[in-house]
Amino acid sequence: QVQLTESGGGLVQAGDSLSLSCVASGATFSDYAVGWFRQASENEREFLAAISYNGGDTSYGDSVKGRFTISRDNAKNSVYLQMNSLKPEDTAVYVCGATLSYGAVQIKTYAHWFDYWGQGTQVTVSS
Repeated sequence: QVQLTESGGGLVQAGDSLSLSCVASGATFSDYAVGWFRQASENEREFLAAISYNGGDTSYGDSVKGRFTISRDNAKNSVYLQMNSLKPEDTAVYVCGATLSYGAVQIKTYAHWFDYWGQGTQVTVSS
């Protein structure tokens, strides 16, 4: 199995940028598609971005298109989420998930397609 650890969250002001990292261990990372999701208090987990096993395919949620970019470096067992033009409504716990499914990167991507999850990193955006 694969273990995932997120990092890079923090407190920023509206309009600022952050880069999050999802680092994997315990399995062959290049076999997994990876997605980023976020969950605000009392809200359901929201899809943000996903990337295929080799980085050839990506997809994004409507709320972050044009602002967030997902990428991966399999040599470093890492997936990244570059977040620009942050807004207060982006405040949430950000988590990454991994799956061996070949169909995980779609126009709409769902959390239940992913089998392994990290513990999350808090992002807080002040106005």
